[in-house]
Amino acid sequence: MAQTITQGFLRNFLGNSPMWYKKVILAFLIINPIIYLTPGLGPFVTGWLLIVEFIFTLAMALKCYPLQPGGLLAIEAIVIGLASPQTVMHEIEANLEVILLLVFMVAGIYFMKQLLLFAFTKILLGVRSKPLLSLLFSITAALLSAFLDALTVTAVVISIGVGFYSVYHKVASGKQFHSDSHDHGNDGSLAEQHHNDLEQFRAFLRSLLMHAAVGTALGGVCTLVGEPQNLLIAKVAGWNFVEFFTRMAPVTMPVLVVGLITCLVLEKTKTFGYGVELPDSVRQILEDFDKHQTEKRTGKDKAALIVQAITACFLIFALAFHIAEVGLIGLAIIVIQTALNGVTEEHQIGHAFEEALPFTSLLVVFFSVVAVIHEQHLFEPFIHMVLSMETSQQPAMLFIANGVLSAISDNVFVATVYISEIKAALDAGDITREHFDILAVAVNTGTNLPSVATPNGQAAFLFLLTSAIAPLIRLSYGRMVIMALPYTIVMSAVGLFAVVNWVH
Repeated sequence: MAQTITQGFLRNFLGNSPMWYKKVILAFLIINPIIYLTPGLGPFVTGWLLIVEFIFTLAMALKCYPLQPGGLLAIEAIVIGLASPQTVMHEIEANLEVILLLVFMVAGIYFMKQLLLFAFTKILLGVRSKPLLSLLFSITAALLSAFLDALTVTAVVISIGVGFYSVYHKVASGKQFHSDSHDHGNDGSLAEQHHNDLEQFRAFLRSLLMHAAVGTALGGVCTLVGEPQNLLIAKVAGWNFVEFFTRMAPVTMPVLVVGLITCLVLEKTKTFGYGVELPDSVRQILEDFDKHQTEKRTGKDKAALIVQAITACFLIFALAFHIAEVGLIGLAIIVIQTALNGVTEEHQIGHAFEEALPFTSLLVVFFSVVAVIHEQHLFEPFIHMVLSMETSQQPAMLFIANGVLSAISDNVFVATVYISEIKAALDAGDITREHFDILAVAVNTGTNLPSVATPNGQAAFLFLLTSAIAPLIRLSYGRMVIMALPYTIVMSAVGLFAVVNWVH
């Protein structure tokens, strides 16, 4: 079929994305400069429009990876003057630790996948109660996130999910466990009788991953090292590890309890996409896989598992005691595992970075949007509104404002802006030290808890949305929002009540 060059450009633009999606992105790119140059609208309105457009690209992540459309919008924003390259670079420098974490830690987890699949296969097959299994995933994610890092924990959970899915999909497609040439993203070779079971298995994995993702938020808010903004707030407030925990506890402990109860209720009531059981055929395949792996495990394989287990212990120790930046610890476990397990060819090592680098690139694009928020002062009206209120109303409104803004942008950035403003108010003598401490608790819990409402609210959620497992189990932006909704309501309501009544 003959095509003009213009048609060829349009077909090439954003690849296999739907034509309507391509036209919407082109419309965004045309409209933004017009709005920017229109008197009465200008940079402020264009900046907010850019945020909405970027969220749209995230919501359509299963149609087109957000890096390309989001990146085009970010490039245009810089070209028309919404942000400068220097501000973008400043945002990248401020978040260099997160970037290094993604590049190296996620790759380090890749080399532990044999151990993770071995351990969690035992758990999955051993715990037959779905509510109990879900609670176990949530508690484990919360505990690890409190002392390690939410992104690291999410990387582990993603690796487990991909491992389970690939094993079942391979066998359901008529292949052997040891077959290497299988595309588990293609359902074309799947036997007809397995299609219903696959859909049920996808729903099963979706629920486990979402419980774990929310678990990272429940645990991450509790400690000084749980989330990046926690450390930032603690430095400004002058709190050590114990003081941070005790000041947050009146909010974080009740939220943790109701969050875990919510996990059980959702599984028992089978609402919001939860409560789906593991299909018997999938369980049988996983049991056969576990038996097969046990029978064929050689001395070399056992040695590799031992190395991975020792490395996992080192990882937990290193992160818990913060002996180095997280990314550098990740690089260390890559070196240790590849050296001791004989992974010495460049192309073997390269596979480990395939999962992390696209998301790292997307995160840098996200920092460009944050730079626009910063340069155009898009959040200033919210900040001044809250700090102009009566002192007694400020903690509640600060929690709400931080929650709303974190859900649509970046919780680390929102926390940075607000903690800086209330510190300036303290230094100016406008508020007392006691009131500053209360507001700091509101900022921390406000940026951590309601932000589970959307995938862009927390880096761990965004990582899950754009990971290799999301398209396999049909975990879209909208589905994540719906599945997170009951958690969002419960955690936000209890958190707000606690901030108002129990923080003094």
